[in-house]
Amino acid sequence: MRLSRDKVNKVAHVITDALAEMDAVEFLEDRNTIRLEVRRLLEELLNQEARIDQAARQKIESQKRTILEGSQEWDILYRKYYNEEVKKLGV
Repeated sequence: MRLSRDKVNKVAHVITDALAEMDAVEFLEDRNTIRLEVRRLLEELLNQEARIDQAARQKIESQKRTILEGSQEWDILYRKYYNEEVKKLGV
């Protein structure tokens, strides 16, 4: 999923605010440092997801016959290849 920088920042703010409200969470750094780290982690996860998506799509495209995106067969193969890529990463 592609998110704009502004949206990633907004999500990071929401997560940081939610963490700050939890009694079980104590920040050892200032709030902005925490927000920046959350943003960095979100961007890393989104980039990883994009690479997994691209790998799954590439495997489908490498089939001998053309499989139309949106077809039931394409959806099944996409889920299969996507899950294989996730397992490779140990997620």
